[in-house]
Amino acid sequence: MEQVEFTPYELLGGEATVRRLVEHFYDAMGRSEPVLTRLHRCDEHGQVCRESRNRFALFLIGWLGGPDDYERQYGHPRLRMRHGRVAVDTAMRDAWLRAMTCAMDEVGVTGPVRQFLDRRFPEVADFLRNTPG
Repeated sequence: MEQVEFTPYELLGGEATVRRLVEHFYDAMGRSEPVLTRLHRCDEHGQVCRESRNRFALFLIGWLGGPDDYERQYGHPRLRMRHGRVAVDTAMRDAWLRAMTCAMDEVGVTGPVRQFLDRRFPEVADFLRNTPG
C-alpha cells in the first residue's frame, strides 16, 4: 500500500490556520516582546501592521509547503539579507521563539506538525542570528 505524506502546511490545516498562527504570533509578540515589536512597522494602536502580518503569512504558507505566492510577489525570501538591517542576537532569537511558541499553543498546534515546527523554528531562528551574544 502506498504511503501518503502530507506537507506541514496540510497537517497544520492550510491557509486559514497559518493565518491564525500569524495573528496569534504578532499578538503574543505585542503582549510580551516589546523590543521585538518595535522592530516592525506598527499601526496607531501599537500592533504590528497588517502588511507585515500578511507578508509573513504568505512566507510561512510557502515555507510550510503550501502555495508559493510569497515568491511570486516578493521574490526569493533571502531571509538573512532581509533581516540584515536588524541585529539578531540570542535574546532576539529567543524572543521570537517565545512568541511563536505562545502562538502555537494558542492555536492548538499539536502532534507531528508541532514536533516538526518545534525542531525547525529554532533552526531557522538561529540561522538568522547575525550578532554575537
